[in-house]
Amino acid sequence: MKNFLTTVVVILMTSPLFAQGAFDKFDGQDDVTSIIVNKKMFDLMSKVKMDASDKEAQQYLNLIKKLDNLKVFTTKSTRVENEMKAASEKYIKSAGLEELMRVTQEGKNIKILVKSGAKDTQVRELLMFIEGGKGDDTVLMSLTGDFDLNEISVLTDKMRFPGGDDLKKATKGSKGPKGPK
Repeated sequence: MKNFLTTVVVILMTSPLFAQGAFDKFDGQDDVTSIIVNKKMFDLMSKVKMDASDKEAQQYLNLIKKLDNLKVFTTKSTRVENEMKAASEKYIKSAGLEELMRVTQEGKNIKILVKSGAKDTQVRELLMFIEGGKGDDTVLMSLTGDFDLNEISVLTDKMRFPGGDDLKKATKGSKGPKGPK
C-alpha cells in the first residue's frame, strides 16, 4: 500500500511538470524557431496603457491577464517535424486533451486540441499542430491559462505568431470543445 501511495504522489507531482517540459527540447535547436512567452511577460503586457475607448484593445488586455504560457515552435526540417509530431502525439495521450477540430487545407494538416475548463468555452490549454505542406513551416503551439475559446481571435490579431491565421480560421465560429469521441 505504501508503494502504491508513493507511486500516485509521484505521478500527480510530475504531471504538471511534464506539461511544462513536453516540448522544451525543441527550444534552442538549430532547425527550430522558438517563441516562448511566460506568465511574467503576459503580466507586464497587461499593464500597458491603451485607449479605454478601444474595445478590441481592452479585450486583448483582459485575455492576456488570463494566460500563463505560450510556446510556438516552427521548422522546415522533416526530421524535426517528425520529432514534433511524435512528441505532440505522446503529449496528447498523456494530457487528456480533446480534439476540437482537424482541418486539411492546401497540403497542410491542422489539429487543434484543448483541455476544457469549467464552462463549455473555457479552455485551460490549447494545443495546435500544423504539419507543413510543400515548403511551409510545421508549427507546434501550446497555450495555457484559463481563457475563453471565443477570445482567441483577439490574441491572433494582436500577437501575429506563426500559425495564428490558421488558428483564427479554424476556431472562427466554434462553440467550444466537443464531447469525447
